[in-house]
Amino acid sequence: MPGDSEDPNADRQYHLEVTGDDVADSVLLPGNPDRIETITDLWDSSRTVASHREYRTATGRYDGTPISATSTGIGGPSAAIALEELARAGSATFIRVGSCGAIQPEIDVGDLVITSGAVRQEGTSEEYIHNDYPAVADHEVVSALIAAAERLGYDYHVGLTMSADSFYAGQGRPGFDGYEAPGSDDLVETLRNANVKNIEMEAATILTLASLYDLRAGAVCAVYANRQTGEFRTEGDARAAETASLAVALLARMDQRKRELGVNQWHAGLSLD
Repeated sequence: MPGDSEDPNADRQYHLEVTGDDVADSVLLPGNPDRIETITDLWDSSRTVASHREYRTATGRYDGTPISATSTGIGGPSAAIALEELARAGSATFIRVGSCGAIQPEIDVGDLVITSGAVRQEGTSEEYIHNDYPAVADHEVVSALIAAAERLGYDYHVGLTMSADSFYAGQGRPGFDGYEAPGSDDLVETLRNANVKNIEMEAATILTLASLYDLRAGAVCAVYANRQTGEFRTEGDARAAETASLAVALLARMDQRKRELGVNQWHAGLSLD
């Protein structure tokens, strides 16, 4: 576009500082840069390839499969930058690996929530497409995450996620000095009655952009808190990281199986055995 101050298609991406040689086809997307080490500790091998602002990227292998992880920071705007630049570098499969608050009483702290679709209560995705466009996880990624959680024996739940732009007012929490945003008093109850499983801040943006760009994406989050029971503990990060890493390895096997059989989509009639 005329007047651009930098070339967004340059070989080395502007914010992430990665090139196509630095990242694998499949990338895990934690929010917190410190979670990169939690993830890579589970891999066969890894190396840090870039670190700039909130974006830290490592690449290696898990179960022999090439894999990368890039931290996105908090919220939709920075997550969109990460996905945009990773896609430009050649990556095509993305799995958010995060933490969340559950809003259904049967979900325990430490469980995993695998997102099938997201309520777009953030603003970033609306800058790409009107708000009645759905944020839907890729069915192959969801299947791989479920299979991974089953194989690892981790408790998990599958369903809808709400993505917000605010940790406080946007999730029905009081702001500074007790400030309450309009509608915040019944937000969580409304979502619970609609069978939404959890609240976090990035999934809707990632899923929407992936669908627009014909990429694969999904999300798995460790439950830190249950907004119904009031329980809070920061646990489950390693379980989410291992589930996502194994899902990438399973997706690679699924893709290989599709190539062998000459089909375009994974389905229940195929087998990984």
